Amino acid sequence: MFRNVAELVKLAEQQQVKIAEIMIRQEIEVSGLSREEIIAKMDENLTVMEKAIERGLNGVKSQTGLTGGDAVLLQNYIKSGRALSGNLLLDAVSKAMATNEVNAAMGIICATPTAGSAGVVPGTLFAVKNQLNPTRKEMIEYLFTAAAFGFVIANNASISGAAGGCQAEVGSAAGMAAASIVEMAGGTPKQAAEAMAITLKNMLGLVCDPVAGLVEVPCVKRNALGASNAMTAADMALAGITSRIPCDEVIAAMYSIGQSMPSSLRETGEGGLAATPTGRRLEAEIFGEPKARLADYLVSRDS
Repeated sequence: MFRNVAELVKLAEQQQVKIAEIMIRQEIEVSGLSREEIIAKMDENLTVMEKAIERGLNGVKSQTGLTGGDAVLLQNYIKSGRALSGNLLLDAVSKAMATNEVNAAMGIICATPTAGSAGVVPGTLFAVKNQLNPTRKEMIEYLFTAAAFGFVIANNASISGAAGGCQAEVGSAAGMAAASIVEMAGGTPKQAAEAMAITLKNMLGLVCDPVAGLVEVPCVKRNALGASNAMTAADMALAGITSRIPCDEVIAAMYSIGQSMPSSLRETGEGGLAATPTGRRLEAEIFGEPKARLADYLVSRDS
């Protein structure tokens, strides 16, 4: 039914329906399942997301000890009344981190679009829920809207850190979330696309450099920043701000950038933060001998 964002927006405008509805209709056509079956499956995903956030906000720790507990710290900070960024924004950030801390602790999460970027969409959803008071149906639609934009990215670029860096994982998740926030807040399909474009533009070039090759550092905190990026871009789009570069062209740029990234910056744990002295020390503490020495880091930094 649609291959890119322009076609997605056009269909929603022509049929005078939400982007979520376009995605539901496409799923019916492609899968052969009934509307009720498709919505029930997404409802199950929503439940998994909710439980992951609840578990993360109760406090979890990964086996390595690299991550865990930061979502709780941020919730406590919000309650202190000293927060500078605003409670809604920080709530989204905290819930995004909670989800990824559960992932790092080998808990059950819903990949949106990947496990490493699983916090952004649910984190923002369950934060704006307190502001917009959506029905369960509207929360499910939020996920279908995110899915529609994720579908376009996956088919025209990449959602894989190994293929396109963290811009393809957390960047995509943040764009998906921004579009969904806009639609839930009553924005138009075009505004949803603008939010996606604004978000992804600001995450272009983000590398994938997991310390010790684990989806912990810096992944959890990147989900936090992805959530804040999505919230800000959604507000910009709802205010009437547009992206000078069309959404589909931003996606194409992301793909091109990913293709030009060296393999050391695409999930291999060989470059970036993973190759810093501290990154290598942590790797050695977890697995034994590090993959590279300080000299390797200095050479790569100077080259």
